[in-house]
Amino acid sequence: MIIVLIGPMGCGKTTVGKILAARLGWPFDDADDFHPKENVDKMQAGIALDDHDRQGWLTTLNERINRRKTAGENLILACSALKKQYRDLLGIDQQQVFSVYLKGDFDLLRVRIAGRNHQYMNKDLLTSQLAAMEEPENGLTLHIGPGPEKLAEEIDTWMQQLQGSK
Repeated sequence: MIIVLIGPMGCGKTTVGKILAARLGWPFDDADDFHPKENVDKMQAGIALDDHDRQGWLTTLNERINRRKTAGENLILACSALKKQYRDLLGIDQQQVFSVYLKGDFDLLRVRIAGRNHQYMNKDLLTSQLAAMEEPENGLTLHIGPGPEKLAEEIDTWMQQLQGSK
């Protein structure tokens, strides 16, 4: 099973992903670690990435997901996947690759971002990320208010229900 935690910066994808991975004993990948230098440079400068910038990055992530699927291995991936076309490229099908959208409003996300230091995500990118966000029509959607531990618990319960229905 592959779980992709999606949403804009500050929603807790990495934190929830690490907690969930530790809880399940699964590997965890942070999509931010796979950006090419050109993308990192743009984001550090506060320039939003466009579809062209994301293409190679998303292809790399899709290859990682497919290797895991082919090997019958689990994975938790934190990836913004703001648009439906990005999620399609990742192979999110709600059959083998599932999405969990960590949803938060601008004010809550802004507060969370103010309290952290990301290696290269310029805090001013939140507005452009929210503008680009196409909320998924399927998968699991959770409001981020309850915090990372509770979210990981809710995702774990949801996953057990999914596995029980197969």
